[in-house]
Amino acid sequence: MKRIMIANPKGGVGKSTLATNLAGWLAKNGKRVMLGDIDRQQSSRAWLSIRSPGLPYIASWDIKPGEPARPPKHTTHVVLDTPAGLHGKRLEQTLRMVDHIIVPLQPSLFDIFATRLFLDELLKTKQYRKDAVRIAIVGMRVNARTRASGELERFLENTGLPVVAHLRDTQNYVQATAHGMTIFDLSPSQGAQDWEQWVPLLRWVEPV
Repeated sequence: MKRIMIANPKGGVGKSTLATNLAGWLAKNGKRVMLGDIDRQQSSRAWLSIRSPGLPYIASWDIKPGEPARPPKHTTHVVLDTPAGLHGKRLEQTLRMVDHIIVPLQPSLFDIFATRLFLDELLKTKQYRKDAVRIAIVGMRVNARTRASGELERFLENTGLPVVAHLRDTQNYVQATAHGMTIFDLSPSQGAQDWEQWVPLLRWVEPV
């Protein structure tokens, strides 16, 4: 089972957007995927509740009375949406559950400051030092023509971690989310430009 965590201690950086769309792509490509939400806001779980049964199926936790929540039987991929402020012991505990970490990051100075500290903490964890997890960064809501985008690029060059995608700022994500959909559920005329931006990220998650 492949277990992928979407994490950044800063709120509003696009964790749920990244988690739901990654789960949607996996489901569309025949994977038995579970989208797990360990954020108090339960944004991903709420999104699942409005997702049409006619779309590729994405499971949630299998919850039974008196037992801990776990992925449903035969799950091949788990995508975890995590809360803001994830650090310390809770971060260490969550890292034991995953083998891939994707860190979404917007071109904002405040987001960069918060993420720098988080990456420093990640790189010092036992799981990373033992090569038990792979870490990558995704630029979110990126407009290459802005000064903020330049600041983001300079920061990313110094992380030593792979930057596997830059996703543009578009209403496609907002509109799809409002209907329990992902950009991969859109028609080619609507979603093709965004699908192309996801290609390097998806290759990192699922090498050919």
